[in-house]
Amino acid sequence: QVQLVESGGGLVQPGGSLRLSCAASGSISSLIAMGWYRQAPGRQRESVAEITGGDYTDYADSVKGRFTISRDNAKNTVYLQMNSLKAEDTAVYYCFVDVQYRPRPAFRTWGRGTQVTVSS
Repeated sequence: QVQLVESGGGLVQPGGSLRLSCAASGSISSLIAMGWYRQAPGRQRESVAEITGGDYTDYADSVKGRFTISRDNAKNTVYLQMNSLKAEDTAVYYCFVDVQYRPRPAFRTWGRGTQVTVSS
């Protein structure tokens, strides 16, 4: 089973930057995608960014131009560089990985989440 370990969350002032990391361990037969969701109190969980096994990236409109997702294949680690942070970015950020153990269908594994707070 795949396990995810997240790090990099914390408190930052508006306009500041943070970099989140998510390291995957365990058996991975085929990597479909890795990425990030976030959830603020009282709000629905939303997709932030993802990167596929073919290195295609996708971002939520609210973070385009400010966030960058990347991956280190050797370390099985995905990163989220967060710049120009706003108060509305405050949320718990959850890493995910989609893997497939052939010939079974792909499934998703979640990290425990890391808190990002943007406040002056």
